Amino acid sequence: MAEDAGTLLIRIRAAMPALRPSERRVAEEFAVAPGAAANLSIAQVAARCRTSTTSVVRFYQRMGYAHYKDFRIDLARAVARDELVTSSLPEASGDIDRHDSLGGIVSKLAMSETLSIADTARSMDLEALAEAVALLARARRIDGFGVGASSLVGLDLQQKLSRIGRTAINWPDAHSAWTAAATLDRACVAVAVSHTGATVDTVEFLAIARRSGASTVAVTNFRDSPLAAAADVTLTTAARETRFRPAALGSRIAQLMVVDCLFTGVAQASYDASMAALRDTYAVVHDRVIHKRA
Repeated sequence: MAEDAGTLLIRIRAAMPALRPSERRVAEEFAVAPGAAANLSIAQVAARCRTSTTSVVRFYQRMGYAHYKDFRIDLARAVARDELVTSSLPEASGDIDRHDSLGGIVSKLAMSETLSIADTARSMDLEALAEAVALLARARRIDGFGVGASSLVGLDLQQKLSRIGRTAINWPDAHSAWTAAATLDRACVAVAVSHTGATVDTVEFLAIARRSGASTVAVTNFRDSPLAAAADVTLTTAARETRFRPAALGSRIAQLMVVDCLFTGVAQASYDASMAALRDTYAVVHDRVIHKRA
């Protein structure tokens, strides 16, 4: 068998962008309805995907399996794990469609986001996380950048780090990010966020920062992406896409979890100072809250 069976579906989704069209159709068959696909023969999968049995064999071998039987066993185990993770949620399956009630939409989104967080936690490279935490903990300055929804994730990291006294900046546009990256040095860290890892402006930001001597950290769904290639440390998410929450939108919840792990690790590295800063920053905004009168 290949790697941890519980991460098989994560690895299938992560591999999709790099697959040839025939193999991508096979991957989609297993990713969209893994429970049903686990019961299909190689010939049946090939017929459903309008491809050859050779493409199916190439696909499961690419996933690290010598035998289709072992691949099917691990696929069934991954499905069972997903069912266990979501067992406490209202029953829901499939993507959102035009006939879903609001209750059904809530159930399906809750399941999708719960699985995205659980998958990201399960596939987290703890050594890479520890390395990223160490870089941020000793950085003189931390610059972040992302486009669209990824920019909101960078802003979340900036606000969290600022609360514990770290100098952190999230740049709102590419030109500002690039010019800032050109001024960084070995004492600085650049953090780039991109679901695909292929957003040109974000990749260029990290490449400029690296050329300037800064350490570079990427947060992306795809380890083999151009952004990961420009990073000293890559932290991967395992986001689940739907028609209503494609790519960047569906990835945000997983990216925020990675950011929370980064921030908590940095705060813990200087525990006493961080706790004091959190108390001080809480105190200055607490008085601005409207309290109910007795």
